[in-house]
Amino acid sequence: MVDDLRKYLNHLIEKVNGLHCILITDREGVPVVRSVTEKAPQLALRPNFISTFGMATDQASKLGLGRNKTIISMYSSYQVIQMNKLPLVITFIGSDNCNTGHILALESQIEPYLQDLGTIVAEAHKDM
Repeated sequence: MVDDLRKYLNHLIEKVNGLHCILITDREGVPVVRSVTEKAPQLALRPNFISTFGMATDQASKLGLGRNKTIISMYSSYQVIQMNKLPLVITFIGSDNCNTGHILALESQIEPYLQDLGTIVAEAHKDM
């Protein structure tokens, strides 16, 4: 299952010009599945960077606007789009000029794979 998902993520990266990474992690930033090109910034792939999404989404939900679904961060050379699919977090890293709308549209294409993967991760966290 994971190998099929990794192949599919590689295919999606090729479809979106400027997309460097699709990373599926648990809430703490522990990688579950990833597809990365050589242009992906290595510092952004570390769990301590990825795990900040959990804190940011918790704070954003306190604004009274409902549950936060997506955070888009723009940097000088990259953009990071993180989607809340608890117990999973999907992180996309692309170049600064990558089409953000194309990345957001990938959510519906990845969604069917997340149900089983989310169940596995949730069960693993129960055992800890």
